[in-house]
Amino acid sequence: MSTPVKLISFAIAFACILLALNFGLRSSMGFFMAPISTEFQYGREVFAFSLALQNLCWGLFQPIAGAFADKYGTVKAVVIGALVYAFGLYVTANADGVFGLNLGAGLLMGMGIAATGFGVVLPAMARMVSPEKRAFALGLGSAAGSAGQLLVIPVAQGFIEAYGWSTALLLMAASALMMVLLAFTFKGIKTSAQSTDDQDKQTMSEALKEASQHAHYWWLVIGFFVCGFQLAFITVHMPAFLTDQGFDESIAVASLALIGLFNIFGCLLSGSWSGKYSKKMLLTYIYALRAISIAAFMLLPMTAMNVYAFSIITGLLWLATVPPTSGLVAQMFGLKYMGLLYGIVFLSHQLGSFSGVWLGGYLYDATGSYDVVWWMAAGIALLTAVIHVLIDERPVARVRAMLAS
Repeated sequence: MSTPVKLISFAIAFACILLALNFGLRSSMGFFMAPISTEFQYGREVFAFSLALQNLCWGLFQPIAGAFADKYGTVKAVVIGALVYAFGLYVTANADGVFGLNLGAGLLMGMGIAATGFGVVLPAMARMVSPEKRAFALGLGSAAGSAGQLLVIPVAQGFIEAYGWSTALLLMAASALMMVLLAFTFKGIKTSAQSTDDQDKQTMSEALKEASQHAHYWWLVIGFFVCGFQLAFITVHMPAFLTDQGFDESIAVASLALIGLFNIFGCLLSGSWSGKYSKKMLLTYIYALRAISIAAFMLLPMTAMNVYAFSIITGLLWLATVPPTSGLVAQMFGLKYMGLLYGIVFLSHQLGSFSGVWLGGYLYDATGSYDVVWWMAAGIALLTAVIHVLIDERPVARVRAMLAS
């Protein structure tokens, strides 16, 4: 078995760049809603449904992508995913109606994101480093996604303004192909978990049965639904919401960029704290603070400064849930089938994402306002904070026995 890689290494750096591309390209899609809806003369619900479908397909294919990576390797999963991701952007750029938008921005991009994102890459990063550095590596990978949002969104918006939405999507498709090359950072790396995995004779079906019968695993599944609801709603609908409030597009760009910037710090802090403190209590605090920040945002005057303040707070809490949630999966069940088990948790996240994106478009068209969805997001965040207090974060009996031996 090879020596675990260092946190400061080309392997970790390339994995982070891959996640930055995955997350940044996806996060830019909200800025295409207005130009695409205007050109096709659709209401916002149509393209919102395509992006909701993307989040749903991302979630549905995440356990499959995770299981594929667990069995056949991260390189193959990421290469296939990058090609599908790029093809989805290409199909969207050339769409001439609802079917093309749903196929490209929905099905294909969702599949591509699943195979190149957190559910595949974070378990690989967890296996690449020594156990004591695992939590921080998960935070570092999550922060890389935030950096992608910070860096790619302004570029995508510039492409739209300079070349139009269709050409902008083609340029983004070419960028997605870079992930094919970055995938080979995982080639030939023997991980620090392999000796444990060799001793662990558990099969994939046994792992699924064990997790499904563990009540506290389902609390994680429920909690991540709420996380997905909030993040996807804000990512897709924040630009349109701010436009409705009388702000120009530069405010929306700055808002999402601030979320991306401060998410970097939030992820790094969360990754560091996840290795030192109770992961379930960290999640409790994150969801409670989300509920408070959304309520304050809706009650205070809608000024540029308040938008920026909300964006900064939201950024600190944005993907801070990923290191403790993924870390709890590894802590409870071990690393052997982390890709599959975290993929199922992430499926719930994406079901929440589908609900948040679609409800945002539907309720806006029905009521002319996003207010109902904002308050819904605050309410379920508060409920989720309570749920996480109940989680037993100890390893399951099988893992405790294996660690003892």
